[in-house]
Amino acid sequence: MIAPSLKLEDTAMTINLTEINPGECYRILENERFGHLACCKDGQPYVAAIYFAFSSGVAYSFTMPGKKLDWMRGNDRVCLHVEQRPAAGGWKSVVVDGRFEEFPDSDARRSERLHAWSLLQKYSDWWEIGSMKPHEVPMLDGSPHVFYGIAVTAVSGRSAVRTE
Repeated sequence: MIAPSLKLEDTAMTINLTEINPGECYRILENERFGHLACCKDGQPYVAAIYFAFSSGVAYSFTMPGKKLDWMRGNDRVCLHVEQRPAAGGWKSVVVDGRFEEFPDSDARRSERLHAWSLLQKYSDWWEIGSMKPHEVPMLDGSPHVFYGIAVTAVSGRSAVRTE
């Protein structure tokens, strides 16, 4: 027995998928603050949510010691995914290939660290994801927090728009 066909004329929609040019990708990165950072160790990927601030080809962020930081220190090649959902529907997605750069509290990198902090501190919740751990962290003599950047080596993006 053949199943009857179902017409979806009333609910049918088409999605128009297009590439976003690099200029638009950079505008999205400058206007968004939340993304997912991917790193890799021994062929095993790891993805973590981050808040960031984007300026001059670098996504600046903050973290505490842990898996993400250990893996980025071991392999500086990372990927950042940022998604924008316009009110009109659809979505825009940007993927950044980049290199991890740590900004320690040292004379040589102090200006980069202060620059990262100056960009991030404009938002009240900039520190939340980077400072939270699911377990209690012991008190240390010094602050363990780390400011870092993801320097863009390549950027690409796509846009999806519903058409009826």
